[in-house]
Amino acid sequence: MATNRTFTMIKPDAVQNGHAGKILDQMTEAGFKVIALKYMQLEETTAGNFYGVHRERPFFNDLVTFMTSGPIYAAILEKENAVADFRTLIGATNPAEAAEGTIRQRFAKSIDANAVHGSDSDENADIEGNFFFSQFERF
Repeated sequence: MATNRTFTMIKPDAVQNGHAGKILDQMTEAGFKVIALKYMQLEETTAGNFYGVHRERPFFNDLVTFMTSGPIYAAILEKENAVADFRTLIGATNPAEAAEGTIRQRFAKSIDANAVHGSDSDENADIEGNFFFSQFERF
């Protein structure tokens, strides 16, 4: 059953390029409510732990390096059918394949620098949100 919350990060490339505000606007205009929001710089250990599922993949070290290259915004969003609707809003991982008007089509530069992370399941949304936010940081 679908839950009403998902997790996202606005990645260093989008923050560095000044797109964070526009991305947050697009999220809220699509009906998502921000439940928690944090501006932070990931440390290598934190990024490595978050992306630990990819530890054995060849792109893992590059991913950690990229995610620690600048500040990010982490957020928990709420909306009915949140995970699926958010995946539609952000578009394909490769911005060249992302639908017109999606966040990645508008703001991403490449498959690696793809502007945002979005949870791929209800279970992962819960895990990822709990990784970054305590219950006291949610509103």
